[in-house]
Amino acid sequence: MKNSYYNHSELAKIGLKCFGQNVLISRKASIYNPEVISMGNNVRVDDFCILSGGKYIKLGSFVHIGAYSALFGGGGIELEDFTGMSPRCILHSENDDFLGRSLTGPTIPRKYKTHLKSSPIIFRKHSGIGSACTVLPGVELGQGAIIGAHSMVVKNCDSWSIYAGSPAQRKMRRSRKMLELESQLLDDLKSFQQINSKSRLHEKASI
Repeated sequence: MKNSYYNHSELAKIGLKCFGQNVLISRKASIYNPEVISMGNNVRVDDFCILSGGKYIKLGSFVHIGAYSALFGGGGIELEDFTGMSPRCILHSENDDFLGRSLTGPTIPRKYKTHLKSSPIIFRKHSGIGSACTVLPGVELGQGAIIGAHSMVVKNCDSWSIYAGSPAQRKMRRSRKMLELESQLLDDLKSFQQINSKSRLHEKASI
């Protein structure tokens, strides 16, 4: 019986631009234009997600994409380290114009979409969005910014702040305690890797 996630060799066959260690992508996820999608270490993409490469999608390390979420990378998407999306979120880095100035829809050639908005979405470290959020083109979440569930994000969000609403509005400051925990985690991982490296060297010497 196959595991719920692709193994390393299967990931290599998908054709991603690059990916690191401990990358878990559900077999039920859909990936388009994998050649422009890159991932760091410790990344998880859950069931029924859509990653549509478009211009590019860059996922850092320790990134989680919750089930039923969609990343449309027509204008580019970058999620830095320790970022995440809860289930049923959508990132639109490219949007049609619905004011009647151009044709709309994915079946229309680009030259007839004269007012298409295409601009990168960026999540800085430790930022993230709650369930059922929508993020529109050109939005940057500052480091540590967090968005409450069912919010629509239409403009940049300040670092270490909590936002909610439609459109999302700043509600309060957010603690930076997690930065200490990040440092501890990275130190522990470094120590673990050093121990494993010495163990492998010992095994090789014994053979």
